[in-house]
Amino acid sequence: MSYYRYGGYPRYSTPKPDKEKNRLAVEKLKKKQPDISPVTVTGRKLAKTWWGMAWINNLERYSDYSNRLGRGSSYVRNGSVLDLKISSGLITSLVQGTRAKPYKVNISIKPLDKKTWRSIVDACEGKIESLQELVDGKFPEALAELFTAKGDGLFPTPREIEFDCDCPDWASMCKHVAATLYGAGTRLDEDPGLFFLLRDVRIEEMISKAVEQRSDQMLKKADKKTKRVIEDEDLSDVFGIDVK
Repeated sequence: MSYYRYGGYPRYSTPKPDKEKNRLAVEKLKKKQPDISPVTVTGRKLAKTWWGMAWINNLERYSDYSNRLGRGSSYVRNGSVLDLKISSGLITSLVQGTRAKPYKVNISIKPLDKKTWRSIVDACEGKIESLQELVDGKFPEALAELFTAKGDGLFPTPREIEFDCDCPDWASMCKHVAATLYGAGTRLDEDPGLFFLLRDVRIEEMISKAVEQRSDQMLKKADKKTKRVIEDEDLSDVFGIDVK
């Protein structure tokens, strides 16, 4: 083992995650918790879509995080995130570390500011073609700048994020938290609709606004009385989704 000594103590190095160990840990955990959702990375990139990569880039562009996140990337790549779930304002995970029992991570994210959400909704008016992509499970690249605007988009800033891990690491962001943040990017890569759930906003509101505007335009062209509100059942017919 190569190390240098400082004050009589060897330099500490973090053990590399073991893929096979993590695979067995997932199988063991599934026996007790069948609903676990491990993060699996295939290929070299943690995310493949522009929005998944944008999540990661958003975190890395903040100086508060840029120097700390790297410690978690290898954990994600090696399957250490045994379970990761995204709900309204919360990301939870189980991350396999050096001990047998995985560490529990909770990352709280504040709801999107109402003023910011209203600005996003208003900016989407007239872009119903792009919104159809959202319904189809994609993030329209035409709305990329709007969704990823630093401090004014859907992506959270460090001041909107709080995290906690039950590991003994004294660092303000341990590798288990970092792995969870990276893992969230992989998960959002698979389902962009989770962005709206995480920030506690309703995509239906955005779609309804755009459909309402399109309806107004069509009715005006037909020289008919403008209908200001689109009924939920009509919206469901247009997009084939359930609006609640």
